[in-house]
Amino acid sequence: MSYISENVIPGNYGKIFGTDAKELKDLELIQKELMKLDGIKEVILIEGFPKEFKVHTSKAVQVTDIEKKVSALGFHLVPKSFFSL
Repeated sequence: MSYISENVIPGNYGKIFGTDAKELKDLELIQKELMKLDGIKEVILIEGFPKEFKVHTSKAVQVTDIEKKVSALGFHLVPKSFFSL
């Protein structure tokens, strides 16, 4: 594990997460709850399948904090990794 894989760092790229939430109302609930975390400035829902969203931060936020928040709502969360091409 590295600092980048364990945290969402501030900047233009953010971090993409996949979730098992299927309904728009559930995704909006996740979005609303994540916005309550200190340091998260934007949560963008990405249309399509699988359901994903992008998180932008104003400071480093641990992925585990985001996972705990989503898990408390009854959903699972998987951060997407960077793959070298």
